[in-house]
Amino acid sequence: MSEATQSLPADTRATRWPRVLRRGPMETVATLLIAAGVLMLLQPFALVLYTYSFVTTLAGVVMFTIVSKFPD
Repeated sequence: MSEATQSLPADTRATRWPRVLRRGPMETVATLLIAAGVLMLLQPFALVLYTYSFVTTLAGVVMFTIVSKFPD
């Protein structure tokens, strides 16, 4: 960490994260990815969507697990 960041209190350091990398927006993206994977799994039209549905759902779950550790 830089010298300026170390002098700040811990709660201020957490708020210095870019807004898009905070927990709320990233959890929304992960949830939408999980929902897209489930919809891809349930649709009867395109085999290619069905093929990648598990990978998409798994990526969303892994992303949600990692993002849940991010600061608010």
